[in-house]
Amino acid sequence: MSSSPICAPATALLPSAVALVRISGPGLSDVLAPLVVLPEPRVASLRTLRWGGFRERALVLFFPGPASYTGEDVVELQMHGNPLLVRRLLGHLGTLGVRLAEPGEFTRRALLNGKQELLETEALRDLVAAETDTQIRLAQARAGAQPEWIAEARRTLAPWMARAEAAVDYGEEEGISLNMKDLASDLAPLCARFHVEQRRAQAARHLRDGLRLALTGRPNAGKSTLFNALAGEDRAIVTEIPGTTRDVLEVRCEWRGLPLRLFDTAGLRDTEDPLERLGVARVGPILEAADLILHLIPAMDEGKDAVLTRALAPFGGKVLEIRTFGDVALVPGVVIAAHQGDLDALEGALKDRLLGGLGPDACLGALATDRQGALLDDLARQVDLLMGLEAGCPPELPASLLQGAWGLLARLTGEDRAESALDALFSGFCLGK
Repeated sequence: MSSSPICAPATALLPSAVALVRISGPGLSDVLAPLVVLPEPRVASLRTLRWGGFRERALVLFFPGPASYTGEDVVELQMHGNPLLVRRLLGHLGTLGVRLAEPGEFTRRALLNGKQELLETEALRDLVAAETDTQIRLAQARAGAQPEWIAEARRTLAPWMARAEAAVDYGEEEGISLNMKDLASDLAPLCARFHVEQRRAQAARHLRDGLRLALTGRPNAGKSTLFNALAGEDRAIVTEIPGTTRDVLEVRCEWRGLPLRLFDTAGLRDTEDPLERLGVARVGPILEAADLILHLIPAMDEGKDAVLTRALAPFGGKVLEIRTFGDVALVPGVVIAAHQGDLDALEGALKDRLLGGLGPDACLGALATDRQGALLDDLARQVDLLMGLEAGCPPELPASLLQGAWGLLARLTGEDRAESALDALFSGFCLGK
């Protein structure tokens, strides 16, 4: 990546009291000399910026590299929050050889210059994108040091890698061999830990992305009442008239520590109402994308609706039946009474089905991105294969598997990183980050 100076607004280009422009690159004292005389390092100083007929008073901070966010010289300009004024300044910086940064390029430089680790960078991206308190806490818990189990894995694998290499290179001459029983014994705690982390990572990914719940059922099954109860506000119209919901309603919220993406769908039934039929037609794609489909059935209904049974048949594995109006009739299963706030059974069912029985606090510090989860799955499979090797197998086989596991750990932490993976990561950042 080029080390040419870059700049970007670190605050939104909207009318505001203060706007922040961030600049990073080598030799900024000389580069910015036509615009401003930089103050002493880490001392906020009021300076006058002069360019193209403009004269702007700004608070200037200078962080010389390598002791800065990016590892390069970094300058921050706090100026009046007029969007046009900020654009004019950015344009002038271009004439000084300071180009506009690509999304996430400041943080990318911090990573490449050793100021951050990859796992920390991914946590920072999730922190910026978080929409609920739980998502913020999950991101913050991953923003510090690497998880201890990664260091434990390396301590366990390193000596066995050395023995395996020695067995491959000098085994026949020196009589060096691998005791597969001892290898399996040493790897057993690591294997168990990987599987625990897989379970935590799956739950953490659901929390990071938000649990996508589609509410379905016949008209007047209590969908809108439950939707409003989970959302904590009256977003859907609730009446005794069937077919009130004509379109899909969506809301993002946090309920009992669970980040939710709720979809209230039109009641599924055969209808001649053209508007209602349009609403029913839009339900299919919502059900496809949902993590869990809540099939609401009033407790007083004696059987299942035939139309609903046909419609939900393709999604059997992710359909959860919820009996509504549980205060009216006693029935088995997951029973709620949303109009009375009785939703404990639903909370337990969501945690069991989507979080593997874990609560949000149990997921703090867990791996949470698709990239991390895929590498963790590969690690677990690699160690499972090592555990299953039989005595007397060629030493090249465990040596290859051990090297593969070590390489997966390096990719997970970012010590062995592909450029394409970094492109995907930083495309999700804003310009000034």
